[in-house]
Amino acid sequence: MRYRILQPGTHSSEFSGLCALTVMAKVPRAGRVKTRLSPSLTPAQAAQLNIAFLRDTFECLRQVCLSMPAIPVVSYTPIGEEQGFTGIVPEDVPLILQRGDSFGERLQFTASDLLASGFEAVCLIDSDSPTVPMSAYRSAVDCLLSGMDCGVMGPSDDGGYYLIGVNTSHTRLFEEIHWSTESVADETRERAAEINLPLHELPTWFDIDAPEALNRLQEEISGPLEQPGYPAPHTRAALISIFGEGRISTSTETIRS
Repeated sequence: MRYRILQPGTHSSEFSGLCALTVMAKVPRAGRVKTRLSPSLTPAQAAQLNIAFLRDTFECLRQVCLSMPAIPVVSYTPIGEEQGFTGIVPEDVPLILQRGDSFGERLQFTASDLLASGFEAVCLIDSDSPTVPMSAYRSAVDCLLSGMDCGVMGPSDDGGYYLIGVNTSHTRLFEEIHWSTESVADETRERAAEINLPLHELPTWFDIDAPEALNRLQEEISGPLEQPGYPAPHTRAALISIFGEGRISTSTETIRS
């Protein structure tokens, strides 16, 4: 199976009026993904969890896209390893290669490349937050397709963000940011203010990129049905496999919006 690879600069009318819900992802290989979760997890376990995160994220986005003018996309790296997503990312999800050296450049180029491809708006989504509720993604799409030049940010409680969205290319939004620090969201707010870009904020959530976040994740997906997060069944199964059933509830849950 070969994925469709979108080429920067190639415009397609099929994307007109749509928001690209774009997951920023590395091909999930042991020793190359979720490395900050070691030594709590082995490289193989970290890759297993990353695969589960991706599966849950795309299943959540699929649900969102059933009722919204949006489609899921993968912005991936490294080049030439696209087939590493086989069995993880649905085969009809298009891929676009990440360009640029710094993380900020990769975000900016992904946004500008997808807008140039014909999308009306782009959300850039991390691959570390499998329990973000569907309602947050729906709100992002609604805002970006409202006809107003604006941005959307979903802040993480560690000071970063799990989503950044635009409907026009704004290079400044990604410049002079101290990536992977607790100041990312605040600096992004500052950049938006500099360019007079309204920045609408989604509910604060959390990502899993450090060992201390694993316990919170286990509590989140084992919690009561009234909790607002996406239930992340693949992540639940991966955590049971890694830590044992005693750490994770195995009760059946319905999809939460």
